[in-house]
Amino acid sequence: MAGGANNFALLLDLAREGSSEKRRELLRQITDVFMAHPEQRSESESVLFDEIVGAVAQDLETQVRIELSRKVAESAAPLRRTARRLAMDDIAVAAPVIERSKSLTETDILEVIDKKSQDHMMAVTRRPDIGVKVSSALVERGEDRVVASLLQNNTALLDRQTYQRVAERAETSPVLHAPLVRNANVPLDMLNNVYLRVELDLRREIMRKFHGVSPAELEAALEASRNHLSSAYGALPSDYSTAKELVAKLDKAGSLKPAILVQMLREERRTAFGIAFAQLVDVEFDLAQRLVDGKDLDALAMLCRGAGFDRGLFVTICIMIAGADGGIGRTQEYGALYEQVPVAAAQRALRFWKVRAKGTAAQAA
Repeated sequence: MAGGANNFALLLDLAREGSSEKRRELLRQITDVFMAHPEQRSESESVLFDEIVGAVAQDLETQVRIELSRKVAESAAPLRRTARRLAMDDIAVAAPVIERSKSLTETDILEVIDKKSQDHMMAVTRRPDIGVKVSSALVERGEDRVVASLLQNNTALLDRQTYQRVAERAETSPVLHAPLVRNANVPLDMLNNVYLRVELDLRREIMRKFHGVSPAELEAALEASRNHLSSAYGALPSDYSTAKELVAKLDKAGSLKPAILVQMLREERRTAFGIAFAQLVDVEFDLAQRLVDGKDLDALAMLCRGAGFDRGLFVTICIMIAGADGGIGRTQEYGALYEQVPVAAAQRALRFWKVRAKGTAAQAA
């Protein structure tokens, strides 16, 4: 009882003290005593401590507030008022509390996101208890660096809608590519949607994820893909109708086989090649056209591997598509590129693009 009375007296002294230096020393003395064993404090003592320290904190020097913030961040004591004041302070003061304090509620964190800076949001992304509401708010208001940091937090919870928004931003933001691909919980169909946007090493990581999923996980992802189709079409080539008729005739005659693709390229029938290639691997023409125009040989390797094309045929197609950028001298490189793609993973990834092709056709009908 005597100890409690003494602590109460110190708190009152802190509230009345006008000298900055004395207030600083009193604060250190009280926090050291109070936070050492918070479980020994009465509820009334805890409430009084929180009210008084929270009230005087704003008048303390920055370095003192930083010191207090670090102590509050590590304390198990119920100090919501103090923690909230510190969290709304300058980032140097706020960061420790925002990152680690258990006194802050989800409502407090959402207020920080709504009212404070991008640096404050960065601190939020490091918390170990981020729920779906906080994640959604961070993606809505945060810059790409904030979203990237959120994705790198292995304990953060994101719902599908939030992942969808991140995947859409990743279409035009390379900063998000690696964090999104390497996030352990990102839906598979969304990884498939960013496949064409990311660098080669990240594509390999996506392939490994496809290779490791169970049939049930794959089917669930395919179903999700059917419900979240995304395909951006540009203007069709001027010779599209003529080329489509040619491919239809070849198909009707039973001549639409992978080997015909080389002939089309030799005859400079690029549009016919795109239509025939898309039909043979069962994806939409727009996708095939973008890959050919962009000379995206890695993605073409995935499609050819998944569709069971011959290695030699793939190498020939690469040489002809690459043109001045390629050549016979890169034959071994193209062959190695083809062999590096795991067949099972390519087939599973290809299933997503087939789903998108069928869905897009259905929407257009």
